[in-house]
Amino acid sequence: MTLEEKTAQLVGYWLDQNGVVAPMQGEMAAAQDGTTLADITRHGIGQFTRVYGTRPVEPDERAAWLWAEQRRLKRETRLGIPALVHEECLTGLAAWKAATFPTPLAWGAAFDPDLVEQVGAAIGDSMRRLGVHQGLAPVLDVIRDPRWGRVDECIGEDPYLVGTVGTAYVRGLQSAGVDATLKHFLGYSASQAGRNHAPVHAGPREVADVFLPPFEMALRDGGARSVMNSYAEVDGVPVAADPELLTGLLRDRLGFDGTVVADYFSVAFLEVMHGVAADRGEAAALALAAGIDVELPTGDAYLAPLVERVRSGAVDEALVDRAVLRVLRQKERLGLLDPNVFEDDAPTGIDLDTPRHQALARQLAARSLVLLRNEAGGGAAGGAAAAVGGATVVAADRAAVDGGASGVPVLPIRAGSSVAVIGPNADRAEALQGCYSFANHVLAAHPDLPLGFAIPTVREALADALGHAAVRFAGGCAVTGDDRSGIADAVAAARASDVAVVVVGDQAGLFGRGTVGEGNDTDSLDLPGVQRELVEAVVATGTPTVVVLLTGRPYALGWALDGEGPLPAAVVQAFFPGEGGGLAIADLLIGVTAPSGRLPVSLPRAAGAQPYTYLHPRLGGPSDVTSADSTPVRPFGFGLGYTTFAYEDLTVDDSVPTGGSFTACVTVRNTGDRDGEDVVQLYGHDVAASVTRPLVQLLGYARVTVPAGASVRVRFDVPVQRFAFSDRALRRVVEPGDVQVWVASHAAASRPGGAVHTDGIVAVGRGAGPASLPGSATERAVVRVTGPVREVLPTDRRTVTAGVA
Repeated sequence: MTLEEKTAQLVGYWLDQNGVVAPMQGEMAAAQDGTTLADITRHGIGQFTRVYGTRPVEPDERAAWLWAEQRRLKRETRLGIPALVHEECLTGLAAWKAATFPTPLAWGAAFDPDLVEQVGAAIGDSMRRLGVHQGLAPVLDVIRDPRWGRVDECIGEDPYLVGTVGTAYVRGLQSAGVDATLKHFLGYSASQAGRNHAPVHAGPREVADVFLPPFEMALRDGGARSVMNSYAEVDGVPVAADPELLTGLLRDRLGFDGTVVADYFSVAFLEVMHGVAADRGEAAALALAAGIDVELPTGDAYLAPLVERVRSGAVDEALVDRAVLRVLRQKERLGLLDPNVFEDDAPTGIDLDTPRHQALARQLAARSLVLLRNEAGGGAAGGAAAAVGGATVVAADRAAVDGGASGVPVLPIRAGSSVAVIGPNADRAEALQGCYSFANHVLAAHPDLPLGFAIPTVREALADALGHAAVRFAGGCAVTGDDRSGIADAVAAARASDVAVVVVGDQAGLFGRGTVGEGNDTDSLDLPGVQRELVEAVVATGTPTVVVLLTGRPYALGWALDGEGPLPAAVVQAFFPGEGGGLAIADLLIGVTAPSGRLPVSLPRAAGAQPYTYLHPRLGGPSDVTSADSTPVRPFGFGLGYTTFAYEDLTVDDSVPTGGSFTACVTVRNTGDRDGEDVVQLYGHDVAASVTRPLVQLLGYARVTVPAGASVRVRFDVPVQRFAFSDRALRRVVEPGDVQVWVASHAAASRPGGAVHTDGIVAVGRGAGPASLPGSATERAVVRVTGPVREVLPTDRRTVTAGVA
């Protein structure tokens, strides 16, 4: 191979560079040397960037073009190597007319890796049929600050939850023959103050114990074949130029032997954003030496600037060879070097939203919905009046049709009820979809084109379920802005109905075109615009009110859940549930299904309490030495249902060696009169360790179905490695000593005797959360870990096995 042929294999080419789907795209996307595609690819090409996903294209037509172009590359370039094609696939294939699944934060809320694996396989099947070889997903960043706009792309705040769910997606996607790409390696989500691309101030222990485990699980247990770097710097060193992370940690320690691809423009950003390179050539040299094999989306630095550096002797050509061999191995494994590849006819009659896609999307959406509150009746006392949004609201003195006076919860909505469907997200398909959906990522720039697939809104789904005559609609207000003129109509609709369903939340988008998503960070965790005023105006009518939140981040909702004024009767959290979301929400509201989702991230008290994680040590929460309180409004793992569960008869092994595993068994009893699904959560606490440890840590979880009045025995097989951490020498070890183990409804359902007293010096654990939070827990059992301190080995089991005994 000539040097030019080698470097051509290390870059992508973006066929459609107009638009805004990447940071600084307009400034960075320069055409590669040449005027025609044949000229541009005369030395070959490594990857084609987003053939289907940059603008709306008909799948059949684009597939025919791609097959012809791949044949041209085989026949008209000297080496005859086809291009690898990559696409975004975080909420489904990001292409026109393709199915849109729930956003990853909803995957976390479902606590169902098996279902996520099925979704990944369905997405992969569509991609492979279209001639796509690599998907830029999943995102394994662990949430640290909900102000960060990319929270909706993340799975949760717990590394184990992120790792198990993310690994399941990897297995599913790769089962279809599409390489998964883990991103963003490493520490991206800890950016300062939740600001995109901002510096990360994380110590090596936090990096190793919080940010790394999901990647290790997806690589070692899931076999992920590609990794993408983080845009951020960690302690002053941009990840794209850090050989300690991209080679020393990723390859030498974790044993990764696949390809590392650059996040879009991140090689050039070493010059223009980070200022650690004087020009593109130096940026290429730094990135290549660090371990980035492929520059995406285009060859901005790895073509002429890199060639000049190699020819001048400034860069060893062996580094180029190292990356090229990795790329060629990947292409060989994917079949791109087979002589007959792309010699068949291009696919036709392509359906990217099959009944299988639709069923999986609806099922995952249903399991991701989190019920935060479900009480009886109206929210205001009779006769109370208030002026809200220009409308005088007089609270009705009445009992709800659903039995508000008798204490029956408002949900599920009783048959025969009339319903006012209100709010800016009640009748918008875009409100159901995340930032990386094609609708919000690309199609927003093509407003005249339809979505290309069925996606019933909440209003449409409820009208179909209840009958159109039973449903009134009023928008009330927009997601953003201060226009209150529609609130009066919303109030009138609520007063004329038996139940009000107010659908509020976010609009996902990119770089300022939305309230959440990439580049849409926030300094406030209040609902955008005047949506809170809309909710309060409807609640003040006395009509039993259900608030449905369609969001990409958790918001500060203490006013709606625990406030002093009139409160909504019910609150449902839906993290961008995708094309089946409207149907799933309607099913939940009328009782066809029951809520079983759990919060994958704590519900914040306020923006000023961030960053926050439930995985905090003793002094990471409220105490007498600070007047500030970070206690979340609702904790990690929280979620209500239409029945209740009790946990009984916890048994655990008395002891376990530092290299072994122990068993924990618990009886889960359905104490209600309706069948239900429960997410059984096993928690632990290391009582005394050589470094500070979290007061509460998720060890494992199991989703189980329990008939009304029945019980099941759930068994957890726990490798003691779940208690491992980086010691003072930064070795990942298991130490001997006592650990506590218990089963709970959520992370706050069990506390060590309430406030923890430290010999009268200071008391901790006195948070300002609600006095009584629904949930149950077993007593804490003690397991003694015996033997010497043991360093964790790559062959050690990382996951807990759980199921009905």
